[in-house]
This record gives sequence, structure tokens and C-alpha cells, in this order.
Amino acid sequence: MPGFLGTRASLMLDVVFLAMFAVVPILFWSIYLVRVKRNYQLHKQVQVTLSLVLAVAVTLFEVDMRFFTGWREGAQASPYYSTGMVEKSLLVHLCFAVTTAVVWTLVVVRALRNIPSPPSPCAHSVWHKRWGWIAALDMLGTSVTGWIFYYLAYVA
Repeated sequence: MPGFLGTRASLMLDVVFLAMFAVVPILFWSIYLVRVKRNYQLHKQVQVTLSLVLAVAVTLFEVDMRFFTGWREGAQASPYYSTGMVEKSLLVHLCFAVTTAVVWTLVVVRALRNIPSPPSPCAHSVWHKRWGWIAALDMLGTSVTGWIFYYLAYVA
């Protein structure tokens, strides 16, 4: 199904492309909530909700890419496709996306297991803070490399 942004991308690619413009600010707002406002409960709620929404979105996206739409059809018209830049940018993006999925899942699962309810600073906080930042920066990298891939494959 064609997308709605006027590019060669599919509907799901357009949805994910735009969604990441919301995910990144929400993610960093959540970090602000815990670091500056010390609102541990809202931070937890935002992170768990964001994790669940992203898990569903990524699953739907992967099903669409693998079984219905694919990514090459629209990308083949790009001047960067024949040079290999589209595939290289996808590989870089996937390095970020896969590590983000693993690290973020680990951070959330460990937080749910090791941080008290209601949430407050604890022995696990040092690990959580370090790896939470790694997950957040990885998500930022996933978004930026995804936007670059989208441009190279479907806009150019």
C-alpha cells in the first residue's frame, strides 16, 4: 500500500518514519522526568508504554516488510540504489536498530525486576542509569540512521 508522504515508501515506512519524530522527544522527556523532576513513577509509565508501543509497531513493520510490501520496490528508483548506498545505509541502520531492541529490552526487564514498586532509587539504579543512557543514545542512532535510509531510498 502506498504511503501518505508523497515518496516511494509504503504506508508502514511512512508511519515508522514519522513515529520516530515523536519517539525520540518522548524518550528524552522521560529521562528529564526522572533526572530533573525526580518523577520515577511517570518515568516508569512512559518507558513501559513506549516499550510496548514500539514492540507492537516494530512487529507490524517487520511483518509488512517481510510478507507484504518489502523495501526494495520503492528504493530501486533511487539514484543511490545502484551505487550500493541504500543497502549500506540500511546495514548501518540495522546495527543500531538491533542493538537498540536488545539493550532497551534488557533495561526495561531488569528495571521491572530490580527497581521497587513504586519506583525509587536503589542498588540497581547505577546500572539502570548507565544502560538506560546507552539505550536512549542507541535509539537516537536508530532514528537518525532510519531517516537517512528513508531519504536515500525513497526521497532522493
